[in-house]
Amino acid sequence: MAYITGFHAIEEHLLSGGEPRASRPVDVTGTVGPLLSAKPGPRARELVSLALSRGVRVDRVGTAELDRRAPGHRGLALEVSGGRGGVSAPAEAAGGPAAVEEFLAGLGSRPDALVMILDEITDPHNYGAILRSCDQFGADLVISRRRRNAKNAPVIARTSAGASAWVPNVEEGNLVRAVQLLRENGFWIYGADMNGTRVWELDLSGRTAIVMGGEAGLSRLLKERCDGIAAIPCSGRIDSLNVSVAAGILLYEARRQRAIK
Repeated sequence: MAYITGFHAIEEHLLSGGEPRASRPVDVTGTVGPLLSAKPGPRARELVSLALSRGVRVDRVGTAELDRRAPGHRGLALEVSGGRGGVSAPAEAAGGPAAVEEFLAGLGSRPDALVMILDEITDPHNYGAILRSCDQFGADLVISRRRRNAKNAPVIARTSAGASAWVPNVEEGNLVRAVQLLRENGFWIYGADMNGTRVWELDLSGRTAIVMGGEAGLSRLLKERCDGIAAIPCSGRIDSLNVSVAAGILLYEARRQRAIK
């Protein structure tokens, strides 16, 4: 069993049972709760009230019990269970697609969509930070590997400040196949690498997928299937940006280009 402890993460997981971005259908039954409460302060009491208003059960527990179940709590812990992939899933976005095919079928004739593909991003802190940027810059979907990706749902939820409750995501066993499906549906695929083309020289305004690699960079097969490689010119003394920072910059550029079209 996993528990979410950050106030922002708990709030967003409770709110995601309302009307998430893009009016996705929601059914949170069995995905969250109960909310465990031990001597809550004013902020925690607000979240208890929110949970009750959303039909989420609130269990009063002793501090020692909460310490045992959810170390690092601040008087509250939200139990996360059920949902697609259970608590091991990288995020539990309400109403997200079950597969890339379902996402593509829902696009219809929409000319622009933004997808983030994560290739072996195993650090849950990086994964959570990327989800937060995906939420802020309007990414429509996050695709990650079924294996060799971040699995710590509580850390992801806390690091993403609750964005994991809103950003649709799917896990695919074969990212190369997922990229091919996107290309067949009008997406341009751009990998991220420091030796690529300066990002503002690329057209990220239409249907676009951005591929981010882990510590070892993009895998060879994925890189070969990219339409272009996007680089972020830097002038620092260390060799590269953290992957979550780089993802945020690339997502911002895609959002900027859409705004001026």
